[in-house]
Amino acid sequence: MAGQELSFGDHEFIVSKTDTKGNITYGNGVFIRMSGYTEEELINAPHKILRHPKMPAFIFKFLWQRVRAGKEIFAYVVNRNKNDDYYWVFAHVTASRDESGRIIGYHSARRKPKAKALEIIKPLYETLLRAEKSGGVSASEAKLQALLDEKGVSYDEFILSL
Repeated sequence: MAGQELSFGDHEFIVSKTDTKGNITYGNGVFIRMSGYTEEELINAPHKILRHPKMPAFIFKFLWQRVRAGKEIFAYVVNRNKNDDYYWVFAHVTASRDESGRIIGYHSARRKPKAKALEIIKPLYETLLRAEKSGGVSASEAKLQALLDEKGVSYDEFILSL
């Protein structure tokens, strides 16, 4: 990957909130620091400004399908900061709701991923990216599903076992 790999503390959490269109409405200090942007540059910007090109499109598609349906999701994500450096996170994303239960945005808390998990995720994501290059997002989805079927687990069971 281009750029330098960054890290954050084992006891730090990156927290951000977005509206229903994925525009940033809040970021804690760790989020701002790791992004390389100022708070003013981040607020109301699309969260996808942090998307790293080495992140499989299918994972984001799946993530957004889950949270828009009101379900939580855990995922490993590689983000790119303003300076083209990058950092890995283990994200927990949930819908934020108003008093009537209507989804009004999304909340993500991210922690530093375990090195052993990344030993599995990095080559998996490379495989998914190759599949996307040759056959699109559906090919990536098929690769991931084949792995899950081979292991006899759901996506959630697989991710949470790492």
